[in-house]
Amino acid sequence: MRQGRTAVLSLAFGAMVLGASIRPALAQSVADFYRGRNITLVIGFSVGGGYYLYARLLARHLGKHVPGQPGIVPQNREGAGSERAVLYLYNAAPKDGTVIGTFSRSMAVAPLLANAPFDATRLSWLGSISSDVSVCMMWHTSPVKTFEDMLMKPFTVGGLAKDADPDIFAMVLRNMFGARLKLVSGYPGTNDGTLAMERGEVDGMCGISWSTAKARHADWMKSGKVHLPVQFGLRKEADIPDVPAVTDLARTEEQTRMLRLILAGQAMARPYAAPPDIPDDRRRALIAAFDATMKDPEFLSDAEKIQADVSPVSAGEILKLLADVYATPKEIIAKAARAIVN
Repeated sequence: MRQGRTAVLSLAFGAMVLGASIRPALAQSVADFYRGRNITLVIGFSVGGGYYLYARLLARHLGKHVPGQPGIVPQNREGAGSERAVLYLYNAAPKDGTVIGTFSRSMAVAPLLANAPFDATRLSWLGSISSDVSVCMMWHTSPVKTFEDMLMKPFTVGGLAKDADPDIFAMVLRNMFGARLKLVSGYPGTNDGTLAMERGEVDGMCGISWSTAKARHADWMKSGKVHLPVQFGLRKEADIPDVPAVTDLARTEEQTRMLRLILAGQAMARPYAAPPDIPDDRRRALIAAFDATMKDPEFLSDAEKIQADVSPVSAGEILKLLADVYATPKEIIAKAARAIVN
């Protein structure tokens, strides 16, 4: 009996020791997972545009805030206005927290407006570096200088793909307001589109973030090489008060509601997400790391150097926005979807 009790006590003591040793390991499991690894940061656009610049900026600082301090490796995966990148995250990327991505803000509502084959609410949202307003930018040789010109004079604009901001906003102008535009789509990114504008292939491009315009094309605006006939956003950009907001041009309450749905993505201008269903502890660690990066003095200093706007939108705010958007009445969704078809 004494030997039996001794064996039981020994087993109990062993279990206690084992439990004590397991708890710290579990507490450090996220750090242990990421230590010595890389996180791939998928960028849904080509080199040189605004999404690329913001992603490279984030990549330089995010890793030090993730437990285990993994490296962050940017990887361009452009195509279909960044839908290719979203579908990779949604369907094919490892669901272990080793891949995150950035893509067009319009992807958040693409499943509603364009039947894109994914559910934006299922992505593991990390946050957005900023909210934004987009503009139409027209080259100085274009016949279009003002919004009124858009309604009276034929012109061409560059686009990326049917679910991308430049194409969507062009169709809004044509289908809702009667702009006399022709859309030339298929450019890999807005940087390619603005180069096409400079070369004279198109008159201009819509859906260029105001933050990108300030950072990359301030000289064009100062020298009068471009004109900004209209801006797109849920708020009006204070820097350009004389440029009319498309929401102010709506003629009916129904048009206003359609525009608010179409423009919802502007509130999450530089979004970042991981695939659905990644382990919850890693998802929370990535969100915390993103939030910490937004307050990192070195990150903010580097952002200032490239004139990047940092006005963060949290993962929780994005999820709330999506919940509101996905509750839009079906008849408004249907009309808004027809308004952005080429």
